[in-house]
Amino acid sequence: MKKTSLYDTHLKLNGTMVSFHDYSMPLHYSSIINEHLCVRENAGLFDVSHMGRFEISGDKALPFIQHVITNNVVRLADKQALYTPICNEQGGIIDDILVYKWHDKSFMLVVNCGNREKDFLWLQKQATNYQPLEMKDVTDRVSLISFQGPLSGRMLEATLSYKLDHLRRFSFDNFLWDDTQIVISRTGYTGEDGFEIFVDAKQAVRLWDLLLEKNKQNGLNPIGLGARDTLRLEACLLLYGNDMDETITPLETIIDWTVKFDKGDFIGREALSRQKEKGTVRKMVGFEMTDLGIPRHGYPVLKGNESIGKVTSGSFSPSTHKNVGLCFVKTQYAKTGEEFQIQIRNNNYNARVVKIPFYRSIKKER
Repeated sequence: MKKTSLYDTHLKLNGTMVSFHDYSMPLHYSSIINEHLCVRENAGLFDVSHMGRFEISGDKALPFIQHVITNNVVRLADKQALYTPICNEQGGIIDDILVYKWHDKSFMLVVNCGNREKDFLWLQKQATNYQPLEMKDVTDRVSLISFQGPLSGRMLEATLSYKLDHLRRFSFDNFLWDDTQIVISRTGYTGEDGFEIFVDAKQAVRLWDLLLEKNKQNGLNPIGLGARDTLRLEACLLLYGNDMDETITPLETIIDWTVKFDKGDFIGREALSRQKEKGTVRKMVGFEMTDLGIPRHGYPVLKGNESIGKVTSGSFSPSTHKNVGLCFVKTQYAKTGEEFQIQIRNNNYNARVVKIPFYRSIKKER
C-alpha cells in the first residue's frame, strides 16, 4: 500500500484510512457531512498527494501538449492552467487532467492517481515525433495540499504573509516559504474558491501542520476523500472511472465544451468530429430523486419497462438536502424535467432531470 508524506499525520488526526488506488488515504476524520459543510461554509485542508504530477519541457512542448489534449492550450497565458481530457484515437477518455503552463517550453500536468502509469506511458509513446522533449514523473518528490472554501484565501494570506489577489481562477505562481519554493494554484475540486499548493514532499508535513495550527481557531479542519466526493458531485465535477473512461467520449458527457475542433488536429479529433456530426446516442444528465432513495454508481435507469441508462455518480447532497446524481441516458430522455426511475435494490424510485450544477457557490468575504 502506497503512502503519501502526510500518512502519519492523518493517523495522528484520527483519520479513518481506506485503500484508494493502492494509496492509504483518509476517508474522513470526523464525519463526511461535517467535513463537507466545513468546506462549504469555511475552509478545509485536503491531502491530494496521490494525484500524479508530470513535468514536460522542451522546444516542442507546446505543440506536443496541443496534440494530446482536446482543449486549446495555445490560448493560455504563462502561469495559467487548463482543464482538459486526453483521448485515444477513438475519442475515448484516457484521463481528465489539469495542464499548467509556465511558458511555451515548460508545462506541468496533474493526472488522476489511478491513471498515473497509464498516462505516462501514453504520453511517452505520443512524444516520439516531438523530440527533444523531457518528461519527468515528479509525483513522489512533490506533495500536493488542497486548501478549499470561501475563507481559504484569507487564511492562506494570513498564514504565509502573501497577497494572492493576482491569482485569478486557474492561475498559479511561484512563492518562497521559509527558504522553500512552493507553487500555489487557484484551482480545486470542490465548487468553492480554493488553492492547491505544490511543495517538496520533505516539507509537506511542516506546511500542513502550520496551516492547521494557525487556522484551527478560525474553523479550518482536515477533510477526507468522502467529503471530497460529495463536494465535487454537488458541483458536477466528474470522477474518472465512475463518470468517464475509455469507452466514453467527452461529447457524451457534460464536459463536451472541452473539445475545441477549431484549434486544428489532435488525437481523437476525427472520431469526435464524426460523432458530433451524427449526434450521440446517449448523454450525461444530472438528476434529483423525487422519491426517497440514494442513487449509487451502476444503478440502472429505467423509463417504464425500458432500460435507458445507468447512474455514474450519486449521493445525498449535504448542501441541498436532496439525493442527486449523474447518469447516462438515451439522448431522447436527456431534457430537463424528464422523469424516469432509478432501480435501487430491486425497487424503482422516481427521479427527474434537473439543471446542473446541483450547488453553486455564493461568493463570500475572503
